[in-house]
Amino acid sequence: MKEAFSIPIRVYIEDTDAGGIVYYVNYLKYMERARTELVRSLGYDKPAMPERGLLLVVHSAEIQYRRSARLDDNLRATAAIGKLGRAAVTFEQKIWRDDEIICEGVVKVACVDDASRRPCALPEPIYSALKAAI
Repeated sequence: MKEAFSIPIRVYIEDTDAGGIVYYVNYLKYMERARTELVRSLGYDKPAMPERGLLLVVHSAEIQYRRSARLDDNLRATAAIGKLGRAAVTFEQKIWRDDEIICEGVVKVACVDDASRRPCALPEPIYSALKAAI
């Protein structure tokens, strides 16, 4: 497996609760950004493909929180392709503070038809790009 794709994240006040700790759902947002930028780095500037009548939607997410991030922390969100199927891709993701993993998760994203919301195959060019990134 190739090294995980990563992006920097700065924790802003809007990311925190009253105690200055990152609100738990924001880790999912950081992971979303990393997945989106990974796909963008493969040449696809929009993770949804409305012009083709397709959407990429989160099917499931399993998250483990290890440590809290705080206001003004510099974090790194990573995304790596763990498993690739014809209609779905599973990402292995981590949020790092320096050399410490503070949150990790596995997020499965499915390709669905926009009209029916039923699963469908990823377009061949995207599938091939994702496969090459493994």
